[in-house]
Amino acid sequence: MMPLLFADKGESCIIKKVGGSAETKKHIENLGFVAGAEITIITENGGNLIVNVKESRVAISREMAGKIFV
Repeated sequence: MMPLLFADKGESCIIKKVGGSAETKKHIENLGFVAGAEITIITENGGNLIVNVKESRVAISREMAGKIFV
């Protein structure tokens, strides 16, 4: 298990766990980042990631990506 930050661009991963405070965790999960979901990193832009999750493209900060474990 590793933070999403360390996954390679174009690599498909399965989310194992979402960390952070209860409020942060709820926000991340509301965006579709839940355990068991498949996620693919599309690109990295200035440390922020654009990812494909549940057939949607979502931009997340580097800090948020560090709380998502794959």
